[in-house]
Amino acid sequence: MSMNSLPELDRDHLIHPVTSFRGHEAAGVRVLRSANGARITDTEGHELVDGFAGLWCVNTGYGQESIVEAATEQLRRLPYATGYFGLGSEPAIRLAASLAERTPGDLDHIYFTLGGSDAVDSALRFIRYFQQARGMPGKDQVISIEKGYHGSSTVGAGLTGLPAFHEGFGVPLDWQHKIPSPYPYRNPVGEDPQAIIDASTRALSDKIAELGAERVAAFFVEPIQGSGGVIVPPKGWLKAMAETCRAHDVLFVADEVITAFGRTGPLFASADEDVIPDLMTVAKGLTSGYVPMGAVFMREHVYATIADGAGSHTVGHGHTYSAHPVSAAVGLEVLRLYEDGLLENGRRMGTRLLDGLQGLAAHPLVGEVRGKGMLAAIELVTDKAARTPLPAAAEPGQRLFDRAWEEGVLLRAFPSGVLGFAPPLCCTEAEIDRIVEITARVLDRTLEDPDIRQAMA
Repeated sequence: MSMNSLPELDRDHLIHPVTSFRGHEAAGVRVLRSANGARITDTEGHELVDGFAGLWCVNTGYGQESIVEAATEQLRRLPYATGYFGLGSEPAIRLAASLAERTPGDLDHIYFTLGGSDAVDSALRFIRYFQQARGMPGKDQVISIEKGYHGSSTVGAGLTGLPAFHEGFGVPLDWQHKIPSPYPYRNPVGEDPQAIIDASTRALSDKIAELGAERVAAFFVEPIQGSGGVIVPPKGWLKAMAETCRAHDVLFVADEVITAFGRTGPLFASADEDVIPDLMTVAKGLTSGYVPMGAVFMREHVYATIADGAGSHTVGHGHTYSAHPVSAAVGLEVLRLYEDGLLENGRRMGTRLLDGLQGLAAHPLVGEVRGKGMLAAIELVTDKAARTPLPAAAEPGQRLFDRAWEEGVLLRAFPSGVLGFAPPLCCTEAEIDRIVEITARVLDRTLEDPDIRQAMA
């Protein structure tokens, strides 16, 4: 099969995630061929700095030979082991124990999934079981946040607070509820940190009161809202939301699918806020995207309530590939790499990235630069004082993505005109600087577009 046939084969057969089917047919695919470190190359020989770590996930960077060796060795020794029937494998057991040693507080019980969406699904099923086991079956309502993202399964998409994941799918479900995002740049109360914290805790308390505390099972939240536009709440916000949940007997669930494993600096973003969630979901950086894997972490009281409630009965939740030995072997090696220098490099490069992007703050199109660690965003506007977004008719997401690609950086361009950055933790200073330099060129090119100039007039 010749490489020239790949775009046609793709168009005819491969359904891509989160895309316009017809739009993709018309535009065609960009085929990636190889990658190493923080750089990727397509089949045309075009090399780019991966400013988004694949999809927030390739935290270690590409081509880490020790990860490849760990997977290969496990494939030779034991390529599959079911977790059913009381069976298990050494890599999965050791990975669970290693993670438990590092999680905040007593998040010591771990259920492995295939990725983030089914980690959220699993957490919801365990939450329902927990409430039933404690004799509160009516406690079945769940709250999340507008602009949040919790996967694109049916229940996860319902928790997600982004309309694109609702339209045509019959979600949210009637037991799924939202409160406003903290979104400091566009919060009605302004940007004062304490005012934002007070508004959010009040909104959560009010929603719980509206539904009835005896009916609210859990609250799901990302420490930083990723797919909503890299929205960074004020310091202390996460802890205040957790305390509000505890005050109302509501389980606090931290969705760290994006933020865990060094993305914001520490191994887990919750620990940086001195928060111990009742449950926590992870994926992406768990295996650095080399193989699929996610996980749900449970505190002791959640696990014990489920275990005691079930007694000798089976807890009927499982996946064929839960605790897959190859994924677990990769996870162990990835964890070693994080603690062998990658977390520290990510912290240093994250500071450099944010400093570099802040240097673009005076650009006429830049409304706000925000971020934490190796997770950042620039929000573009046509009027800084009024904070007017780029016109939707300009399709800024596609335009900005295409320009960055042409210039040599892969980044996330949101439809709202927000540029998202999440480079691999292995980036060099030169690669971080290149991301910033190319971003500046993309901004300059966009500033010259007639429709953008007209919107700024």
